[in-house]
Amino acid sequence: MRTTRAALHTAQILTGIAAAAAAYALMPGPAKRRPGQVVLITGGSRGLGLALADRYGRSGAKLILVSRSVDELTEARNTLLARGSVQSPDDVLLLPADLTDAAQATMLIDHAVSHFGRIDVLINNAGIIEVGPVENQPIAAYRRAMATNFFAALHTTHAALPHLLRRNRVHGDAAIVNIASIGGKFAMPHMLPYVASKFALVGFSEGLHAELRHKGVRVTTVCPGLMRTGGEAHANYTGRTIKEQRWFQLAAKTPILAASVNHAANKIYNAVAAGRAEITITPQAWLAARIAGLAPETTQYAASLVNELILPAPSPVDQFPIGFTLTVSAHSSTEALEPEPNS
Repeated sequence: MRTTRAALHTAQILTGIAAAAAAYALMPGPAKRRPGQVVLITGGSRGLGLALADRYGRSGAKLILVSRSVDELTEARNTLLARGSVQSPDDVLLLPADLTDAAQATMLIDHAVSHFGRIDVLINNAGIIEVGPVENQPIAAYRRAMATNFFAALHTTHAALPHLLRRNRVHGDAAIVNIASIGGKFAMPHMLPYVASKFALVGFSEGLHAELRHKGVRVTTVCPGLMRTGGEAHANYTGRTIKEQRWFQLAAKTPILAASVNHAANKIYNAVAAGRAEITITPQAWLAARIAGLAPETTQYAASLVNELILPAPSPVDQFPIGFTLTVSAHSSTEALEPEPNS
């Protein structure tokens, strides 16, 4: 019985791959470029955010880079100047902010509009990653992921939308870009806080597109697969932390599996210029999203096999933590106990 079931799932996957590959080959190319835009990028100090700043800067855009770290923002601007991506420090406005705070997001947008006079493209790129089995994930991990991956994008969008709608009535072609993930289409095991927050962002972004397209504000949902952003060095790990860190970093750094940030930035730039509603990055992610839609039960079965046969077992210590969780950040050699509010 199990063999028959596995054969059925395999046939569904192969059929999905064939159909998806044919559709992928027929996807439209990029539209015309639009230089001179004012582009705000959250999480813009490193990784994909910095690559997007580089790409838009080379197109002649004025940039607003947002991050929590003043030092990282300053380093990002120096990098863009050294590469020749921007011609003057005045082309890059640096705004440190914690976008999980709605008040800071509102002040950020107001300051950006006051400085450059408008915002043409809002790119919600800020994000965090939580890795580990569900038994070892605390509620605090879900709160962190939702606060940064979903609510930060909601706060900036809510604050920027009146400006974008007003700007579009005069100039046209305003855009919102939400950097979600293939994890917002396909539930990857050992990443449930991240997956939950990205599913929320995908739903919000798709709904925004439906409501704003006829008003002239294009919303592009971006669902990348694995990318070599360096983000794995800043992820939070739970459970058997060394093993969790090992598998995730290996996947994130493997060229065949993970796209470069420059490739991703070019794809996103072209998609926004073309007014695309949604893109995935890497063929594997594109196929996974389509197969998950065509055969959701098969996809979940495959994910359960990966979880059972490949990924590390949960740690027997602190399963379903309530008050505290043991976490290890990849860029830290120390372990820390983090309190979690009771609910």
